Amino acid sequence: MRALSARDLLLVWEQAERQRPQERALALLAAGWPEPAPAAAELAALSVGRRDARLLALYRQTFGPALDLVAECPACREPLELALDLDALGVDAEVAAAEPEPVEIREGGLRLVARPPTAADLNAAAACAGVAAARRLLAARCVLAAERDGEPLPPGALSDEEIDLLSRRLAASDPQAEVLLDLSCPACGHAWQALLDAAGCLWHEVDAAARRLLREVHVLARGYGWREADVLALSARRRRTYLEMLAG
Repeated sequence: MRALSARDLLLVWEQAERQRPQERALALLAAGWPEPAPAAAELAALSVGRRDARLLALYRQTFGPALDLVAECPACREPLELALDLDALGVDAEVAAAEPEPVEIREGGLRLVARPPTAADLNAAAACAGVAAARRLLAARCVLAAERDGEPLPPGALSDEEIDLLSRRLAASDPQAEVLLDLSCPACGHAWQALLDAAGCLWHEVDAAARRLLREVHVLARGYGWREADVLALSARRRRTYLEMLAG
């Protein structure tokens, strides 16, 4: 992945601001992909682990390895601030370069062959009315073959327990799709795990950076009569220096 320039930040921010989270994730991915970027359908076909590993790589290239997060304790609702080092998370875009192989599951009389969920699958599941419906839709999309006691089995006939089994095995086959953080509340001592939302973290920084850039463009354009393109062509260091001179 390549770092987003000031111009890239504003372009993808304008494009993705009103998109749904899953669509926004793919827009961010396309913006940071080295040229030539794959077609949208190719990006949507990436497994979730491959997508998220690249989003975190894009975060690191653009904003550095430090990731500041805010979580809420599920027990006492106390806000918890934490700083993560992306280099220490063990998420590697190179490791996730190969598409995970389909998984075969044999449990009792059940036999399933399934592939890990893709970005397109998550986008489809996001339109479901609830979590249970989304889980069933993902199972139906990801199961390639299903049998029970040697007889063909429609994916929609899987029990909740069988879907749980399928989810666990698919998560294990695409480990970078589910980066879990071990958290502990300093106020009440409650410990829990939280899923790292790679796309959400990246978008939060892109949104903040784009709004900051727009303020800088506004001030410098009004102060010096420059065009937006002129301001964005400056390095961040030079923009800050000109802003300081205007303020002084």
